[in-house]
Amino acid sequence: MIVRQRTNWLKMLFIWRGSVLKKIIVQLSIILLFSLSVYYLKGKVFDYKVHLNPTIFTLLGLALAIFMGFCNSASYDRFWEGRKLWGSLVIETRSFTRQILSLVNDPSVGAKEEKEKIIKLISAFCWSLNYQLREKSGTEHLTRLLSPEQVEQLKDKKFIPSIILGFIADWLNAQQRKGNIDTIVMTSMDHQLNQFSNISGGCERIFNTPLPFAYSVLLHRTVYLYCFWLPFGLVDSLGWMMPLIVLLISYTFIALDAIIQEIGEPFGEEENDLALNSMCRTIEYSIFEQAGIPQGELKKPDSYFID
Repeated sequence: MIVRQRTNWLKMLFIWRGSVLKKIIVQLSIILLFSLSVYYLKGKVFDYKVHLNPTIFTLLGLALAIFMGFCNSASYDRFWEGRKLWGSLVIETRSFTRQILSLVNDPSVGAKEEKEKIIKLISAFCWSLNYQLREKSGTEHLTRLLSPEQVEQLKDKKFIPSIILGFIADWLNAQQRKGNIDTIVMTSMDHQLNQFSNISGGCERIFNTPLPFAYSVLLHRTVYLYCFWLPFGLVDSLGWMMPLIVLLISYTFIALDAIIQEIGEPFGEEENDLALNSMCRTIEYSIFEQAGIPQGELKKPDSYFID
């Protein structure tokens, strides 16, 4: 995800990173060359003059804009829901860490080390959810945060976050059997685990249910057909300015189509997707800080941060 400081209007005109322009530059170049060809041939195809009234494109453009607005809202809803789920995960991990540190009354000698192991499991849950959504293994974080026995148990598992929640639940049950957690506290902490499970399920719902393919196909086809027919409707009225005006209109529609596709999958690794790695690092730093676990300095994003 691009994290960029506010800049002046002139610099905004030339910003490249974070813009979808580099994704669509080839398409725009083809449309510009096609528009120049239409102008050179005076709107003729094999000596046949193509007569298209600009009013038609006004009506089509209005309908297309309305449909693109609907698709953009649907994509942004998915992006924002994903961000809210990960924001909830930040809150829930801190609350659960606080409960472990203050409500688990373990008088044994190694109690602090045992609590630290569970707090590392919380961080491992976040990293595993991150990499499950990005279809990566993330073994470097699991081996760092889990015991060798736990890492072995995770081999060939498909839903690792759920397995890690099981490790935490087993620890809580053991603490209750020892009398270190009473029934009321156990109920509260079990509720926290259910919240983790709800967040994981919500993220999987977004990941496994993309925007309906029919919408994407219809929008994509309509945008490109509109852009390639537009030169014939404007060549007589605009003259040599037609290719530039067509290029501007095409940029607006094609860029919005690309943005809709990009933010509709918020857990990817493109420049405008959610910064899951950064959020995982923030969670780990904050809960380790609560528990007094030694760690390095928290990396803060710079002006060109992609994570």
